[in-house]
Amino acid sequence: MDVTTLEWAITIAATVGVLLFDVAVIARDPHEPTMKECAVALTFYVGAAVAFGLFILLHHGTAYGVEFYTGWLTEYSLSIDNLFVFIILMAALKVPRKYQQEALLVGIVLALVFRGIFIALGYALIQNFSWVFYIFGAFLVYTAFKLVKSYGSHEDEHPEDNAVVKFARTHMRVGEAYHGLKLWYHENGVRFVSPMVIVIIALGVTDILFALDSIPAIFGITQEPYLVFTANVFALMGLRQLYFLLGGLLQKLVYLSLGLAFILAFIGVKLVLHALHENELPFINDGHHVTAAPDISSLFSLGVIIVTLVVTAVGSLWSSSRGAKAHVPELEMDEVDDTAGPDWR
Repeated sequence: MDVTTLEWAITIAATVGVLLFDVAVIARDPHEPTMKECAVALTFYVGAAVAFGLFILLHHGTAYGVEFYTGWLTEYSLSIDNLFVFIILMAALKVPRKYQQEALLVGIVLALVFRGIFIALGYALIQNFSWVFYIFGAFLVYTAFKLVKSYGSHEDEHPEDNAVVKFARTHMRVGEAYHGLKLWYHENGVRFVSPMVIVIIALGVTDILFALDSIPAIFGITQEPYLVFTANVFALMGLRQLYFLLGGLLQKLVYLSLGLAFILAFIGVKLVLHALHENELPFINDGHHVTAAPDISSLFSLGVIIVTLVVTAVGSLWSSSRGAKAHVPELEMDEVDDTAGPDWR
């Protein structure tokens, strides 16, 4: 794929511009966005992703356009599942509703940074070591197995209690009051670290864990760094609005984890088959390419992902409408008390 320097420059400039616009809007008026605000913003971001895909189709060819759409849908569906963890995290750390936008924006910026690093590392690996596809594929199949095994156990997740966050709590004087993105403040002559610092650390650690799943998955769809980067950018843009828009609906998507598990397992198998095609390991087929291994096309992959997501969504909503017991956390976002601070004891 021949991507010009100008295309890269415009893409990065547009990404930074959108983030700066978000920062300016939120900094001027921290608030809980209305459903109308979320719907308008989300429509814009989804429309932009669709339009960008059409641009890729017209200027770089159908194959690359299909790869972009497939990668974007995969990353977007993974991001929706990640919102469960964000909801749990915000509630556990008692982040006031009006400051949750700021926390989410920081989380998105961190996610872009970490994913950019992982993309660069992943691309360097696959360019120099074809056998890394075996590792990526096995990791995705293992992740799919874990998703199925832990199906319905989101309530058992405690992202605020990981080792890094516990270390930060122990070694910093953390206050109880939130002051937006102001990271420290003075009270009665004593300097306190804002609890927002703990939130940012927890979001950062969570973003790294998310990247470990999403980057191998996208490389299973395309090895073009430009498509990998843009698919991740468009999947993260609008995630903040989606958090507020779908906060209640997420609990009705009871089969989302199972659908994602199938998608990850499918991409994992595709990666292993691709690794066989590129095989250079001496203990597999005497170091020769395994040309007999079937090749799964990008168009077929796109069809599988779309069908899986549709079946998952329809099945989840049908099950919820029949009053089935959802194995997801009984957590409403409005349970977060805007006045109570977190208990750091």
